[in-house]
Amino acid sequence: MPTVKLRASTILGAFEQAQSELIGKAVVLTDGKAGTVEKLWLDELHGLRISVKGHDGRWPVSTVKFAENG
Repeated sequence: MPTVKLRASTILGAFEQAQSELIGKAVVLTDGKAGTVEKLWLDELHGLRISVKGHDGRWPVSTVKFAENG
């Protein structure tokens, strides 16, 4: 498989894994917002971003202070 396709496959695989691990999980963000993760996006400028149910906006996944285990 050409290098570009291999890299793309690796990125998409990691994105799918992040979705399965975070969608529906309870999180607390560093700014105190809390709720469950509704959706994930890949943003070309900011990387992986999440939306939290009950709060408008999208946040970098790096702002997750706590995520539900299991």
